[in-house]
Amino acid sequence: MKDRGPLPFQAPLIVVIALIALLPLAPVASAWITSFNYIGLFALVALGLVLLIGSANMLSFGQAAFVGLGAYTTALVTTLAGLSPWLGLVLGWLVTGIAAYLIGLITRRLSGHYLAIATMAVGMAIYFAFANLEVLGKNDGLNALPHLSILGFSFERSERMYYVIWGTVALAALGVRNLLSSRIGRAMRALALGDTMPEANGIDTARLKVLTFVLAALLASTSGWLYAHLQRAVSPIPFGLTHGTEYVFMTVLGGASSVWGAILGAGLFVLLDDVLRNLLPRLLGGDGHYELVALGVMLIVILQRARDGLWPFLARRMTEYRLAEAPAQAPVLPARPRPAPGEPVLEARGLQKRFGGLVAVSNVSFDIKAGEILALIGPNGAGKSTTFDLVTSVQRLSAGEVSFRGTKISDLPSRAVFALGVGRTFQHANLLPNMSVLENAALGAHLRGDGHAIGDVLASASRLNRAEERKLLHEAAKQLDRVGLGDSLYTAAGNLALGQQRLAEIARALCGDPTLLLLDEPAAGLRYFEKVALSSLLHQLRSEGMSILLVEHDMEFLMELADRVIVMDFGRLIASGTPEQVQNDPAVRRAYLGD
Repeated sequence: MKDRGPLPFQAPLIVVIALIALLPLAPVASAWITSFNYIGLFALVALGLVLLIGSANMLSFGQAAFVGLGAYTTALVTTLAGLSPWLGLVLGWLVTGIAAYLIGLITRRLSGHYLAIATMAVGMAIYFAFANLEVLGKNDGLNALPHLSILGFSFERSERMYYVIWGTVALAALGVRNLLSSRIGRAMRALALGDTMPEANGIDTARLKVLTFVLAALLASTSGWLYAHLQRAVSPIPFGLTHGTEYVFMTVLGGASSVWGAILGAGLFVLLDDVLRNLLPRLLGGDGHYELVALGVMLIVILQRARDGLWPFLARRMTEYRLAEAPAQAPVLPARPRPAPGEPVLEARGLQKRFGGLVAVSNVSFDIKAGEILALIGPNGAGKSTTFDLVTSVQRLSAGEVSFRGTKISDLPSRAVFALGVGRTFQHANLLPNMSVLENAALGAHLRGDGHAIGDVLASASRLNRAEERKLLHEAAKQLDRVGLGDSLYTAAGNLALGQQRLAEIARALCGDPTLLLLDEPAAGLRYFEKVALSSLLHQLRSEGMSILLVEHDMEFLMELADRVIVMDFGRLIASGTPEQVQNDPAVRRAYLGD
């Protein structure tokens, strides 16, 4: 395993952070302080959208409504009840968290434009509630909010609030970055590929989507709390759909996959909006909102050159950027006990799968014993990959039953099947292309972490999970080294050759410490010496007590490896036996060569 050492020193970023920190001390106009206060407020919302859009691929136009919930809650608490603004912050989190949780439960099965429309509808509903409820002051809103203060020190001036706002941004940015580099963060980023691959690696995608939605809403609520006490007044206008769209705009502009991109996007949006708002009416005449047109055109032009946003585009040219490092040494993760040699591991009885009138798998039965390599072969379209999906509960059976080590698993979700010790790869490489090979592999160790509760989020954001991360990343690096990718840990998975991507998937499956490993065309795209190495690895895994079920079209590779072979054609099982018996079976010859 190749040790890459510490991350490179990012001097340009340090300079920018220093300039932001020193701005109130410089002889600048108060308008600059005001602009940077708003940049900080917007950046907090954009950081939440990094979790939603850039990581979980959940497009939300309703974040402005959550900003409003945080602002109006603290306004009610401080003006009507006369309580502390800090209590307003906590109650704002509570109100926003409950609202986001309920909305997340409703929308968690939605994706793409359906989710976007749903969040727009929710945002509009909350906005109209702000504008029409008497207790909230309707369109006039609430005024005379108190300044923030700590131990008698008041933050009534913009220059003082600047440090509160940017201190909050710094903590949020650090927390989000730490979260994204953790076990939970990797699972969030895996949602970008849909539900199938994450679920097959033990990740509860529905629960994780709701959690991500709530975390993004809490960041927006914090922004609303700061806004309310900066302005000392709230009204419905800043919490409408227009502002919800602008938050998405600035996040995509800066780079939705990057913490620093959220801050860069917010900064560019505010500064360009201020400049264009003043400049364009002078050039074009009139008082129209030309800045919105200009910003839209600029976004299109920028994304033509930097499709992932400005920050990832710049970071790739300045320095290497990665979130996770493999430690040279770490405690070994506990391994599950292996079954005794020859013990039945998997029993499939009468498997059937219908798609309407098409029967893809018909009455297929087979079993696998501990320490055995079973090959499943057949012509294209025979139903092999569908059988894999039925065994691992990626697809539901139309009829039949699957048992694993005496436990019926047919009715379990695929994440529960994985948790019992059934790992798999996919026919088409299912890796996150912009995530490093190391982190892709570490997804397989998701369930081998120390906890699975909300406390994990806090531990991850505050880096209290470093011991756990060391173990998981060390395991991922070890398995990658085992499959021959030890020198590619920090390569983006999308840059690997097809055969290497298949090897990375095998490493990811091994990180889950499976008892039964299902490999779908593992040798496809591999060169000769890579096939020899893979064959050696599979023999070693078998000697360690692991059972292997594999689909493969390379007959030379397969026949030297398998203990038994089963053959499918048109969804039916037509032959079973040793490699020699199957090769000489007339039904198999007809299936492959015709009559």
